[in-house]
Amino acid sequence: MDLNKLKSRFNIFKKSAQQLVVDKSSTLEKVQEGLKKANKHKGALTGIWQQLILLFEIARAYANGSYTTIPKGSIIAIVAGLLYFISPLDLIPDFIAGLGFVDDALILSLVYKQVAKDLEKYLSWKAAQKNIIHI
Repeated sequence: MDLNKLKSRFNIFKKSAQQLVVDKSSTLEKVQEGLKKANKHKGALTGIWQQLILLFEIARAYANGSYTTIPKGSIIAIVAGLLYFISPLDLIPDFIAGLGFVDDALILSLVYKQVAKDLEKYLSWKAAQKNIIHI
């Protein structure tokens, strides 16, 4: 796989993500679209399933306003990765059995590693929310 080509394609999605994160309702729509696709192809995504779901979860929390303390660059990278996953126009088309999600998995793993500290903060925040007593 040509990593330069992959990075170039990903940068296109980053530009789209920069615009998308401003429009919270569109971001939520893309999250729903991505979750639908992920659930449809869950078997092909077992190696990255937990990472993928966490990325969708934080994007949804950002878009619905419940978690906004993530740096702008991190949420853009996350949304770009999710857009890449959703797109049928990625480097290796998803319909190619056995290989279709290899590029998606690589992009999502790289995004996950890039924003790992922000994901840890999100998980800590989420755990703290569960411990808040609602009156």
